Amino acid sequence: MKPFADLSRFINPRNVAVVGASARESSQGRRLYDNLVLHSSVSGEVYAVNPAYQEIGGRPCWPSISALPEAEIDVALIMINATLVLDALRQCAARGIPFAVVMTSGFSEAGEAGQRLEREIAELCEATGLHVYGPNCPGFVNVRDRLGMTFSPAFKDDLNTGSIGLATQGGGLGRNLLQGLSFGQGVGLWFSAGNEVDLEIPDFIAHMANDPKISVIALLMEGVKHGRRLTAALELARARNKPVVVLKVGRSEAGVRAAQSHTASVAGTAAVNSAVFRQFGAIEVDDLDQLLAASRLLTRITPKSGNGLCIYTFSGGTAALAADIAGAAGLPMAVFAPETKTALRKLLPDFASMDNPVDTTADILRNPEASAACLRAICADPGVGTVLFPIPMDYGSITDGMAQAIATVAAETDTLIVPVWMSRRLGGGFQLLETAGLLPFLSLSDAIAALSKALPWKASARESAAPPQQEAAAAGKACMLSEAAAKSLLRAAGLPVPEGVVVASAAQAAQEAERLGFPVVMKVVSAQIAHKTEAGGVKLDIASAGAAQDAYAAIHESVARHRPDAAIDGILVERMLPPGGREVLVGVHRDAAFGLVLTFGLGGIFVETIRDVAHRMVPLSRDDARALLGELRYADVLKGVRGQAPADLTALEDLILRVSDFAWSHRDALQELELNPVWVGAEGQGATPLDALIGLHPGADPALGQRQP
Repeated sequence: MKPFADLSRFINPRNVAVVGASARESSQGRRLYDNLVLHSSVSGEVYAVNPAYQEIGGRPCWPSISALPEAEIDVALIMINATLVLDALRQCAARGIPFAVVMTSGFSEAGEAGQRLEREIAELCEATGLHVYGPNCPGFVNVRDRLGMTFSPAFKDDLNTGSIGLATQGGGLGRNLLQGLSFGQGVGLWFSAGNEVDLEIPDFIAHMANDPKISVIALLMEGVKHGRRLTAALELARARNKPVVVLKVGRSEAGVRAAQSHTASVAGTAAVNSAVFRQFGAIEVDDLDQLLAASRLLTRITPKSGNGLCIYTFSGGTAALAADIAGAAGLPMAVFAPETKTALRKLLPDFASMDNPVDTTADILRNPEASAACLRAICADPGVGTVLFPIPMDYGSITDGMAQAIATVAAETDTLIVPVWMSRRLGGGFQLLETAGLLPFLSLSDAIAALSKALPWKASARESAAPPQQEAAAAGKACMLSEAAAKSLLRAAGLPVPEGVVVASAAQAAQEAERLGFPVVMKVVSAQIAHKTEAGGVKLDIASAGAAQDAYAAIHESVARHRPDAAIDGILVERMLPPGGREVLVGVHRDAAFGLVLTFGLGGIFVETIRDVAHRMVPLSRDDARALLGELRYADVLKGVRGQAPADLTALEDLILRVSDFAWSHRDALQELELNPVWVGAEGQGATPLDALIGLHPGADPALGQRQP
């Protein structure tokens, strides 16, 4: 593997040559020259090279690189026709110039002739040790030292520097990121690599990993030329504790085609790229806004930032919306310490919400000092690592004062404060937050997506305290029926459940198994055991009377060990269905808003792994049932793949409709119902529920009559 280049003389050159410098105003050659002479801090000389001129802007111009006066030149910037580039590079190598930046287009991105030119440049680099940056690139910008080796007219305006190192394979989007970081922590170094004939993204990552003034590395990549060099650079960044945020173009077929036509790079397979980024500690983001936001957030985080999230606002609806989005993203909500609640009670009106999320109510808008004091108290809580502060509207001077309070407290605390300016009216408060370097988000979803990507959260949402409404729901648990009782009700309603019988002894188990015909399945019958397999309460493929007696004893022994609290009503013996069927789930639950809702999806072990389900309100029509089957992402599993016969979709539709009818006819008593797995055979073989769970409202008649008074 080729070693990483030492870029010291490239990053901070003393003397620079501009090959293709021009006297024509607004030409690229003139802008490149002016950016260095007029707008950069070059410690040595800038030499203009162009045989068409003797002087440019009152300074001498030389006809060729070979004709330049004796001086140690660090970098040659080349902006000439592609057919002339190779000769200029040969002159660079002969002069001992270590670096050349080729900005000219017309190389591998343009076809076979350009590809041949690139190969010749690569051979020259290998033979002479010359390092070439580009071609087909906008150049390099050292923002922190004010050095613009670029023809961009925006260079002189985009000089907000900071500790973010940026490497891109495209110029326009890189400039977009620079301009998005116009306040607060900006970009220190920007490498825009172009076609990467010699110097590549890994060289730039490695340099920034070793640069003490760079704290975060942001990458915008269209292709991966040498994967092993890339992973070595990522590993170096991880070893130096430099987080790397990457946006990789080419996750769709259209994206791959665009990436290849733009940079002629191999875009790679999206799943492999993502897996490699994870393996080597890079944070992959989904779009340019996330790349910008995550990079900026990473410059502001502290060891405390991942402790827990607090949502703090003055609007109840905004607080609920933010908490909902954060919960869906799996962000852990902080639980306040008692002293934090005491402080908030002293500052907020009685009708405010002092738990997380905090709703101060609009009452606090009149008092920015109180708002700042509340924010300080929350930031001082050791369980709060990040405060999300949504501002849903612009209230002129009132929100200006609130923005000032945020900026003041943010400068005092090691708790990360993330403002969200939700109004399209970007008033003075927004501008204040922006110039304070807090980079206010414009939407809750974007803010929470960036937080979930960038922060190393120390807890999961599941470890957070349960909201009061969940505790209340848990208090009114459904009355669960045993599998045998549930199947008895379903059989009476016309559903095709397997023939079976509950037995009370090993001898009876053997007798009934012989009557049903082998093989059979035996399962524990207990209303307290919903997941029988985990308790050792299921035995499959029982092929003899002796095996049935052994299974009876084994089930009792295992269940007694795993669930000694459970009441056992017997053992259910059922005839097993033949192998080869597909497994689905059909369930019904009671939604707080819409009542009974039917859920259909792939069943068995797939329910909690791939979570491929679809929903419909009960009662369903035949069209609803048919639509459910088509909504699954993996519906082809049922239709038949790789020569497999289609499943019995007609029987499955019938079963879904019967479940819907059963649920609707008992809607006053039914709390939940689940058939999982449902065995679905090939066409003509039917659909049969193998397991059944039914939960009734507390107080409902177990025979599914009306609720008892």
